[in-house]
Amino acid sequence: QVQLVESGGGLVQAGGSLRLSCAASGRTFSRTFSSYVMGWFRQAPGKEREFVAAIRWSGGSTYYADSVKGRFTISRDTAAKNTVDLQMIGLKTEDTAVYYCAANQGPITTATTSHWDEYDYWGQGIQVTVSS
Repeated sequence: QVQLVESGGGLVQAGGSLRLSCAASGRTFSRTFSSYVMGWFRQAPGKEREFVAAIRWSGGSTYYADSVKGRFTISRDTAAKNTVDLQMIGLKTEDTAVYYCAANQGPITTATTSHWDEYDYWGQGIQVTVSS
């Protein structure tokens, strides 16, 4: 099993910044983390869950939704080997949502990194609210 715990959410004004972190744990993850793809998704009230960003642990290839390109950056902590961050700048009110960290054990194609149903493990979610 893999446990994912998000942190760093909160309330910020439009134009501001937040950094979300996802800490992964579990025997399975510790042994096989290099094969994982880690993703961030979000869900706003009344809307479907949508892809935000993903990163391959091995190699560090990154993928972004068009709506966040240039504003959000996903990264992994290669030293700690268990943390994935999402740096968000230039936040907009439409970024308000519950943000979820997700993990895919691999393999996963580039085309499906944005598909929420490809992910095996999920965090509990964390609220990000951007005020105008």
